[in-house]
Amino acid sequence: MRTGIARLQDARNPTLALESRFDLAYNAAHALCLAALRRMGYRAGNRYIVFQVLPHTLGLGPEVWRVLDKCHNTRNLGEYDGLLDVDERLVTDLISATEAVAQAISIKKIVG
Repeated sequence: MRTGIARLQDARNPTLALESRFDLAYNAAHALCLAALRRMGYRAGNRYIVFQVLPHTLGLGPEVWRVLDKCHNTRNLGEYDGLLDVDERLVTDLISATEAVAQAISIKKIVG
């Protein structure tokens, strides 16, 4: 959780390159979603699973996990094909989705 929150905070820094902000926000989202899954006693076999199960781990809807799905695909194109194509809107949406994950996991931590 600590690394997810730290990366999310850094992703909000507008002086960083857009690609860096994307990378920070994506990895923050992954870390937080992984923490939510592990808290429920499960481990992920691959990176994508942590986003797919968000409705079950944190009760988040498609407005969050669809953004994370798109960003996962964008990240894979960048990592494996060298085609990282991000714009300000995508990074803003990713940061918002990651903030929703951070808020949901904080609420679950207090309640659960």
